[in-house]
Amino acid sequence: MALPLLQYAPSSQNQRVADFDIAGDEQPRIFSTDNILSDTDMGNLINAAYRQIFFHAFDSDREVVLESQLRNGQVTVRDFIRGLLLSRTFIESFYDKNSNYRFVEHCVEKVLGRRVYSQQEKIAWSAEIMTKGVAGFVDQLLNSDEYLDAFGYNTVPYQRRRVLAGRAEGELPFNIKSPRYDAYHRAQIGFPQVVWQATARKYTAASMKVGDPAQFLNMARSISPAVNAPQRISALNINIDASIPRR
Repeated sequence: MALPLLQYAPSSQNQRVADFDIAGDEQPRIFSTDNILSDTDMGNLINAAYRQIFFHAFDSDREVVLESQLRNGQVTVRDFIRGLLLSRTFIESFYDKNSNYRFVEHCVEKVLGRRVYSQQEKIAWSAEIMTKGVAGFVDQLLNSDEYLDAFGYNTVPYQRRRVLAGRAEGELPFNIKSPRYDAYHRAQIGFPQVVWQATARKYTAASMKVGDPAQFLNMARSISPAVNAPQRISALNINIDASIPRR
């Protein structure tokens, strides 16, 4: 029998603050099928979904069948998001390369548009993965009241309230502050490799061997070869007739 979702207390985050902001360039752009006017708008919505879930999708990562179903109205945006979360690309890139806790962080940020509240929330969602699998965990996220209230069935998830009017800087985008791999897997792959030294090292030549060009450096510097001065001939002294070759 599957365990119910464990309880966790929410913490204060930007998306829980009352919204009195005036819409501007810093506000997230919302992509929804409620205001689709052309095929280009639908293409922009699909690309926004890929950016939200994958951050970047190569041609081989695109779910062509899902895209066709969404364009034809056979599935909703919520179903399209579910398909991306359960796709081979997402599972191999995020689930297989991370612990359950790290995978929960990625999914909560991408699906609910916020940071995890606490370690208790990561434990609660990790228990869902252990008991229901990845598909059950994804369904639990998409069926939650928080997701339905924020995005519903027709809106692509986005980072909610990244900027507050009373703050000089907003929160960093999720793809910048949350790398795809955790520290353990980054070390396994071999990056990042940071090389730092406080003092510059000096190169000291070892004892020179016979025939080393460095032995002749001082001798080469001591040579001052004589250079012939250029001749100064006036153009009036040139016999042009004698200079022309004859056959």
